[in-house]
Amino acid sequence: MNYRLLATSGLAVTLALSAAACSSSGSSSSSSPATSAPASSPAASSPASGAAAVDFGPACSAVPTTGAGSFTGMSTAPVATAASANPVLSTLVTAVTKAGLADTLNSAPAITVFAPDNAAFAKIPSATLAKVLADKAELTKILTYHVAMGRYTPAQLAAGAPIKTLEGATIAPARMGGTYEVNSADVVCGNVQTANATVYIINTVLMPPSS
Repeated sequence: MNYRLLATSGLAVTLALSAAACSSSGSSSSSSPATSAPASSPAASSPASGAAAVDFGPACSAVPTTGAGSFTGMSTAPVATAASANPVLSTLVTAVTKAGLADTLNSAPAITVFAPDNAAFAKIPSATLAKVLADKAELTKILTYHVAMGRYTPAQLAAGAPIKTLEGATIAPARMGGTYEVNSADVVCGNVQTANATVYIINTVLMPPSS
């Protein structure tokens, strides 16, 4: 993975989210995609239907079984708040806070978040990670590359259609045997539902194509 920093212009994240929210609706969080929408365009669903979805993956066992950080607890909170209660996402929460994206993510109507776990951030050399965390524009670019409008189901990821991110570039989902992938990252705990998002916890930080 190439971790070099690049010079980037300011990214109007809130405007991007607001514009996308006006033109997009959430997707069904059931295990199969809605027939009325292509894999790259999730169909609408309510948070209640998302909360009924089944999570999967080897790292799901690390999620607390009770409390705000449990699957049940996270299903009732907006995504940034839910992540802050999950110990496996503490580094991601730090990054989101430094980028000033928590309120923006919490207020989005329906999104999918590909959330790197602590082990994913640990793969990045500490000096490089420190520089990225100190560069708000670059950090925002990277974090928004992990977010897409609409709730994507596992079946939609398996279909392999590119997904456009809030950063602007696309990511490539796939299913290889029993493992779901996004670019070079494995989904280690998937289909986690929060009040406004479907979350796929991944084991590698995704880098935008130009990074």
